[in-house]
Amino acid sequence: MPYSVGEFVLNGPLSVTMSERHAYRASIFHCTQGAATSGDHDGHAYHADGLLVVEGGRVLALGEAGPLLKRFAGTPVTHFPDALLVPGFVDTHIHLPQSDVIASHGEQLLEWLSTYTFPAERRFADPHHAAEQVDFFLDQLLRNGTTAAMVFGSVHPQSVDRLFVAAELLGMCLVAGKVLMDRHAPAELLDTPQRAYDESRALIEQWHGRGRLRYAVTPRFAPTSSPQQLDLAGRLLREYGSVYLQTHLSESREELAWVGELFPERRSYLDVYDAHGLVGARSVFAHGIHLENAECNRLAEVGAAVAFCPSSNLFLGSGLLDLQCLESLGVTVGVGTDVGAGTSFSQLRTLADAYKVLQLQGQSLDPVHAFYLATLGGAKALHLEDQIGNLAPGKFADFCVLDLRATPLIARRLAQARSISETLFALMILGDEQVVAATYIAGICRYRNPAAGPD
Repeated sequence: MPYSVGEFVLNGPLSVTMSERHAYRASIFHCTQGAATSGDHDGHAYHADGLLVVEGGRVLALGEAGPLLKRFAGTPVTHFPDALLVPGFVDTHIHLPQSDVIASHGEQLLEWLSTYTFPAERRFADPHHAAEQVDFFLDQLLRNGTTAAMVFGSVHPQSVDRLFVAAELLGMCLVAGKVLMDRHAPAELLDTPQRAYDESRALIEQWHGRGRLRYAVTPRFAPTSSPQQLDLAGRLLREYGSVYLQTHLSESREELAWVGELFPERRSYLDVYDAHGLVGARSVFAHGIHLENAECNRLAEVGAAVAFCPSSNLFLGSGLLDLQCLESLGVTVGVGTDVGAGTSFSQLRTLADAYKVLQLQGQSLDPVHAFYLATLGGAKALHLEDQIGNLAPGKFADFCVLDLRATPLIARRLAQARSISETLFALMILGDEQVVAATYIAGICRYRNPAAGPD
């Protein structure tokens, strides 16, 4: 059964501990440190019969199975036939409080907030509800092969504290923060600029840089934070130079117009954040659909990133992100599921929607590039590419095992695949959580799909 954070019951036995050496044999794919722009296949490595050797929670070696089996003779090996081993997915934008409102009908962005999001977040004042939701949320990430995520909490600091406690027990890489809102939201969800600053500061002191955990200062978006609150958010970034900033940017035309009314003195939506010191190298802006070129140039100049959230953009009718434009201007892009407006925790399903979003604009998302965005690209967006994102020696052994025979349709389609590119494309179009046979964090199995059978 799924793990429970209190007891840590897992889907299947733990066959190894972090300190032991263990090897995993399967087909293996990952993107390398080279560029992985569309059509550039120099930026990846594929081993049809590969071996991943893990020791101390990190990758010790990766390559063809034959030579490595001789080099590491005597090392226990777990073999995954008919499977593809890939780096764990990196979700650059997702909401902890919104699991219960996924697949709610009939609203666009601003109505979605008032109709579904705010009522769901009110419930996080109850610590028992928050704890149950954290357990469910992390379980969903793991069963979908996501091993790292940037997460919006609720306005309640205890919800973020509970999330960090659970992620630490898993050894998981997580960037998260308490939402800041002091206006244009229900009264029971409002904080004040000073209280938001104090609560965020306490969470930073407690959690930022502790193990694999990082803190993100988290104003929901400009309309729900006063200039005073945005100023204090900028102060936190100056006081703690390595913390992150996460917020929303240019998601819908209606939102863009509202920002213009609230901040008439500013040149653009991004300029609102820039004026308060919130645009920097560790800033991750969700959506960025309706950006002007000057805003894209500014993002590229400072090294800020955009989280591409195609599923929620389609679901809410917000618009189509121009990935080609962003990347051509040098903007770092990761992928976000954006649950709950996003309709799945699965990065595979999210990549399928990304493909369709780009098709509508006359662009074609190469499957190698798609997997880059969901792994190493996401790690770069979070400035964690030295630790996660691929399976280079020395990095954390965060990976998932994709079952190439998860469904009859997938098995039939993949029997016709002539290249790793075709395999990746079929997986991202046809795959979802059923495809994930196992998820490993720092070399420890934290999820095993019961349908995949024993090791």
